[in-house]
Amino acid sequence: MKLHFSKNITDITNYEPGQSPEELNRELGITHAITLASNENPWGPSPAVAKALSLAMTTLHRYPDTSACSLSATLARNIGVSLNEIVLGNGSKEVMELLLRIFIRTGCEVITSCPSSLLYQRLVQIHGGKNIIVPLRRLSHDLERILTGISDRTRLILFDNPTNPTGTAITPVELYSFLSEVPEGVTVVLDESYVEFMDQEKQVDIFSLVRNTKNRCGVVVVRTFSKAYGLAGLRIGYGVMPEEIAACLQKVRQPFNVNHLAQIAALAALEDENYLRKTLERTRIGKEYLREEVKKLGCTSYPSQTNFLLIDVKSDATRLYQAMLGKGVIVRPMNLYGFADCIRINVGTDEENTRFLAVLAECLSDLEDA
Repeated sequence: MKLHFSKNITDITNYEPGQSPEELNRELGITHAITLASNENPWGPSPAVAKALSLAMTTLHRYPDTSACSLSATLARNIGVSLNEIVLGNGSKEVMELLLRIFIRTGCEVITSCPSSLLYQRLVQIHGGKNIIVPLRRLSHDLERILTGISDRTRLILFDNPTNPTGTAITPVELYSFLSEVPEGVTVVLDESYVEFMDQEKQVDIFSLVRNTKNRCGVVVVRTFSKAYGLAGLRIGYGVMPEEIAACLQKVRQPFNVNHLAQIAALAALEDENYLRKTLERTRIGKEYLREEVKKLGCTSYPSQTNFLLIDVKSDATRLYQAMLGKGVIVRPMNLYGFADCIRINVGTDEENTRFLAVLAECLSDLEDA
């Protein structure tokens, strides 16, 4: 065959997801592999989700509500915005992809930080845009350098808050000051995938960001149900944005982009506030426990506003990852993110945390003796 693919597509490096426990079980011939590599909620969603999904199974032959009225209305009420300022997606990354679709043409620039989610630069490249990458400064977004990187070709500034993989967060004061300096023709996209885990005083007011756009840049806030709400397997997220941007996204999104079960599950999860609070408290306790215990092993964990920890293991993290993999514990080595001596783990259940620490201690000792 003689095929003519776009060069911006053929030049993309394939995304390499972490190994799943099921794959590792088959590979090692075991049944007890665990993963702390994907920043998932180890306790899963609210029991109310399972009940709601069970009732919804009788309507799978019907197309989903294309506007997700019930879920959108609840989100709008909780945040204090209108329905016309919310767009739902098949995961939060779809909302970002839709934004790139309406803003980016060949030669347009998107400013992102590095290291951050590896998908940001991939999405820009897919749409023919040019990545302007600004290194983190002291493990956080370098807002001053981002401002100096803006040109007349810049259309979007995209960064996560809190930051993955470092777990740092920009304060509201820093963010508002930054936004006041961004030109009106540039749109800032904030990926708040881990916002529920943040300290209250570090969270920004979405309403003020989206509504206060007179003589100022547009702001889009993107969130997900994958992390704190435990719905990673159903792929559902949403964006809150000015009506003009939302209206344009509605034109290009697929009519049934969020499936019926995802809508039902997200609404049930959103309504069970007690379960969310319990999840956040469990995560806080687990994170503090892990920080103290890895310190006893000679490792350093960085402060985190998320459900995960970036841990300096003081040795080759890739070798450590392979050693732990052989014992059925999956962590994320951070060499691709520029942290050759670091791993990243999410908080697990008590049993998972205990096992992780035991295997970490054993593997660190083995590597030291090798």
